[in-house]
Amino acid sequence: MNLAVAIGGLAFLILIHEAGHFFVALAVGMRPRRFYVFFPPALVKRTWRGIEYGLGSIPLGGYVKIPGMHKPAAGDLDAHLGRAREEAPWLDERAAPVQRALAEDRLPDAQAGLPELRHALDRADLSEPARRTADRGLTDVEDGLSPEAYWRAPAWKRIAVIVAGPGVNLVFAVAVLAVVFMLGIPEGATRVVEEVSSGRPAAAAGLEPGDRVVAVGDTRTPTFRSISDEIQATEGRPVTLTVERDGREVELGPVRPELEEGAPGVEDDRYIVGFRPEPAFYRTYGFFESFELSGRATWEVTKAIGASLGRIVTGSGRDEVASVVGITQASSQSLEAGFRYYLQVLALISLSLALLNLLPLLPLDGGHIAFSIVERIRGRAIPREAYERVSAIGIAVVLFLFVIGLSNDIGRIRDG
Repeated sequence: MNLAVAIGGLAFLILIHEAGHFFVALAVGMRPRRFYVFFPPALVKRTWRGIEYGLGSIPLGGYVKIPGMHKPAAGDLDAHLGRAREEAPWLDERAAPVQRALAEDRLPDAQAGLPELRHALDRADLSEPARRTADRGLTDVEDGLSPEAYWRAPAWKRIAVIVAGPGVNLVFAVAVLAVVFMLGIPEGATRVVEEVSSGRPAAAAGLEPGDRVVAVGDTRTPTFRSISDEIQATEGRPVTLTVERDGREVELGPVRPELEEGAPGVEDDRYIVGFRPEPAFYRTYGFFESFELSGRATWEVTKAIGASLGRIVTGSGRDEVASVVGITQASSQSLEAGFRYYLQVLALISLSLALLNLLPLLPLDGGHIAFSIVERIRGRAIPREAYERVSAIGIAVVLFLFVIGLSNDIGRIRDG
């Protein structure tokens, strides 16, 4: 059940990201052609006011089709109508005028020739795959030549549509963290164990939730702070833990504390045995104070994510990368710890999704923003071929990060 909720949370974040693109595109006059919950092919679909709404069969987030992301080129007809023209060579004379007009940048003439080409395709005796590919390709060219096309819009409109996706994820992260502050943040810590981390020394020694740690080695520990101080004092040397369990004291271990690297700019490295204590109490905050604290926390996490991206570039932070597998696993584990912790993790994932999408790489949102700015400066559209070449580099980088993250996740799962 926790795994299903974790997957559903990730899908929801992707869905609201796409919804951000969709609604802003509508607002600025770029009428999207499709909006799907989940990815096509469609299980159910309905067209309303010229937009196809549907429920996809691939349960991952959502899908939006904005018309004319790129300026149509003559080569587009070769790519999409190639098989149809092989099966019906007479289509060449219908496609040639449109291709010439596109090659010579006579877009009104190209648009005027599309109805005749569409009529010819409808009359042609074509196989189903050839007809489907030709119809899709011709629809893309028609969308690219329409007044609603993305590439035709002023730069500020294009940037607004693209920024809307990451923007929704950012706003969602801030709002969810504010809810967490309103629900209450754990303050202080007791000596009672709330959660034991799997694969850590405490778990190997047999520490269990509900145990009360009363001594580390020969030193009695009346507070959680004294437990932490004694563990730091070991400097990694084995030590026993004495706990109260079912009304009697039980000695566990020896336990060898592990050195954990501190978060960038937050704290130094420290020794841990791998358990979380129960909080002494939960401190709640008012509405406005919660949003103020949420904004501060979001900024701190943003700086930490930026620092981690820098470490990935230098090669020192590659073990910090996680794939969808690791993200889902972390979400599922946070649910076991409690709903507050799950909300915090969901907010962090939403913020990460926003920031990673703003990287200036195609096909990420940041790449489209960067190209819109360049096109505004140069005063004309960048050729589709340039988009495709840059996109190939971006896709390679994203796949590289995915492989690293998946490898890290597999290692973590294998190591317990």
